[in-house]
This record gives sequence, C-alpha cells and structure tokens, in this order.
Amino acid sequence: MSNMAERDPKQAAAQMSEDKKDDILQNFQSFKDYLGDQVHKGEKLGLGEEGLAKGAERVGDYLANHEEPRNREEKVLNELWNVANEEERQHMSHVLVKLAAQTN
Repeated sequence: MSNMAERDPKQAAAQMSEDKKDDILQNFQSFKDYLGDQVHKGEKLGLGEEGLAKGAERVGDYLANHEEPRNREEKVLNELWNVANEEERQHMSHVLVKLAAQTN
C-alpha cells in the first residue's frame, strides 16, 4: 500500500494477500505498527495531521464495513466506531494517528 491518505482502502486491501491482511489484523501490535508505517510514509510525502487523520478515517470506515475484528482491541475500536457520529469519528481518527505515530 502507498500512503493511507491517498489510496482507497478497499482497493489497497484487494491488492493485499489474505495472509498479509491476517498478519496485520491478527495482532493489535501488528495493526498499530502497520498504521505507524503508513503515518510515517504520509509524513514523508508532506501530509499534515489533517490529511493523515482523513486517511485514518477512510481506513476506519473500510475496516468497519468490510473486515471482522480479529482481537479484543479491534473489537472495541469497531464498536466505538460504529456508534460514533461523523465528528466523533474524525476525533477518533486524530487519536489513532497519534497512537500509530508513537508506535514506530
């Protein structure tokens, strides 16, 4: 995947092998590491916090609509995402970017 703010998460996931997707989503630390890598790539391309958060929101929407949570942490995030309104999802996206940026 190139950076998460520019690519459609559904298209990127379609190009990713199921094994790779499982590796990323099976373990929450792997998921955070993956997001951290994407955040760092976006930063290198000059994306600011807003652009990174918008990308995280697109990923969150994709995951909520197309992937089953594979661990407890992802289940909590999924449930929070599904009850949040648009503004709350934007705030969650900013927090996820901060979490991911601190991971790597």
